[in-house]
Order: sequence, then C-alpha cells, then structure tokens
Amino acid sequence: MLLAVDIGNTEITLGLFAGERIEANWRLTTVANRTPDEWTVALTAYLAQAGRSTHEVRAAVIASVVPPVTEWFSAAVQQACGVAPIEIGPRTALPLVLDVEEPLTVGADRVVNTLAATALYGRDTIVVDFGTATTFDCITRDGRFIGGVIAPGVRTAADQLTRRTSMLPATDLVAPARVIGRRTDECIRAGVMFGTVELVDGIVRRIKAEWPNPETPHVVATGGLASVIAPYSVEIEAVEPQLTLHGLRIAATHLDLTW
Repeated sequence: MLLAVDIGNTEITLGLFAGERIEANWRLTTVANRTPDEWTVALTAYLAQAGRSTHEVRAAVIASVVPPVTEWFSAAVQQACGVAPIEIGPRTALPLVLDVEEPLTVGADRVVNTLAATALYGRDTIVVDFGTATTFDCITRDGRFIGGVIAPGVRTAADQLTRRTSMLPATDLVAPARVIGRRTDECIRAGVMFGTVELVDGIVRRIKAEWPNPETPHVVATGGLASVIAPYSVEIEAVEPQLTLHGLRIAATHLDLTW
C-alpha cells in the first residue's frame, strides 16, 4: 500500500492507498517538537485502528511546507514501515510546468494540486485550497501552474480575531442562519464564514477576468473546510477534499513507485 502524507502548518493529512483507492485517511495536528518516536507511535496506532499493519506500506510520499516536521516524520515512517518516503516538491521531475517567476518557491502542496487537477479534470482549473492559508492555484489543461493567490485561512482569521480581541469569544466555524447576528458569536461566525465566501467568489471572478485563454476555468475546492464553505459559494463548482492526497498518489506513479 502507499502512504501519502501532506504536512501543513496546522494539520498533517495522511492517506493510505490500495491502487488508486483511498482505504483510510487521517488528520493529525502539526506539532513541531514531536520526536520521531512519538510520530511512530501515532502512525502505528492510526494504521492499527484502520485494521492495517505497518508492514503493508510498500511506499511513501510526502509533500510538506514545514521542513522541521518533515525530517522527523520521514524518520518515523521509515522506523514504523521500513520504507524511506520520497519528498515531493518543486524540484521533483513531474509532468508539469511551474510557469512563475520563482518556481522553486512554489509550495509542495500547490505542486501536487497542479498534478492532481491536470490528471483528474483535464481542463483549465482553479483549485481553492482551504488550509492555514486559503490558496488559489491557477492551472491550465496542459499542466502549467501559472500562479495564484494566497489569502488568510478561515481558521487563521477566526483565531486571530478572537485571540486579539479580549471581549470576543471563540466560536465554531459554522455559518449562522442569517448575516445580521443577534448574539456576539453569531456576529463572529457571519463575519468569518460569509466573509470567506465573498473573498473566494470575488477573487475567483477577478482570476477569471485575467485568465490567459478563452476557456473558463473549472473551480474546485479542497482542504479541511472546503465542504463547509462550498455550499454558500457561487463560484465553487466541485469539492474534492482529498485532492492533495490524490496528487501525491499520481506523483508516486510518475516516480515509478510500486505499492
């Protein structure tokens, strides 16, 4: 089986693939000072919970935007499963073009999102990825990443608002029934959730207005909060929560890994 790992600033997403199918997936909190032994215990426990053994993992790939965690997590994968994970990034030989001014600074998650969108949709695509940041990846049908937008993430914005304003309580990221809040928590949720929706729809419209060819790009949402935001968005056409993991699987295929 293939273990695909997406290490983000807030969460680590793992997927276990049998062929092209995800057999199990998990989300872990990104903890910078966790040791390889601690990651090994966590990884082994999650695999056991899914009824799988570490010995079933034949290959592993990692996309990471947190280098300090990458080293320790890679060591844990090798310790637990006996395979050395391959790190995917802008230097990896893949069938895509990073058509931007500084290609080596493109995040690994955006690299694999480009690969996944090209393989799965075969058309011009805007990938809206809801993570620590909300990113907009602009991808042409021939596998060119032509740039995009990086905005504050939904949870990041909410946390900063409540952390820096002593009289405002923390609240769940659930859209309220109405925009005009009658309680403080409703006001916060309306501002964060509907503000994010308007941000997404507005930026997507601006991207479409600048699109370099006549084709109207397909808009796909991914990331942990994609399914929460998408129902309120006019521009989001599809939700694929595991797009990044599928991109890692496709990268593993191009690198001739077997599992």
